[in-house]
Amino acid sequence: MYAIEVHATFCATHQLRLPGDKLEPQHGHDWWVTARVASQQLDALETVMDFHVLERMLKEICDCWHCRHLNDIAPFDHTINPSAERVAQRIAELLAPKIPPPAKLLRVSLTEAPGCVAIYMPE
Repeated sequence: MYAIEVHATFCATHQLRLPGDKLEPQHGHDWWVTARVASQQLDALETVMDFHVLERMLKEICDCWHCRHLNDIAPFDHTINPSAERVAQRIAELLAPKIPPPAKLLRVSLTEAPGCVAIYMPE
């Protein structure tokens, strides 16, 4: 198995929905995203996939959220809490279909503060 990772960042605010229809105070993070893609075999260039292509894919997703309030963006605008776990999941859902076979997305990790990392691994 071979794997590559790329990183991206975005700044955004969010508020978790608390029990009793309350919201935590709005606050922001510099979110650090890492996407890991793997393949059992290498492509014609002997790579998992082009690093720069993967970087562009991840940046495109993150740029949509940069300087935004996540609670205002689907799917976080109604019932799904914009927790780090769910944001990592959403990034994975948007990124995975773009990965060229035979490579596949293994995981997305999201750091919302130093030492605080959420990881989503698609099945």
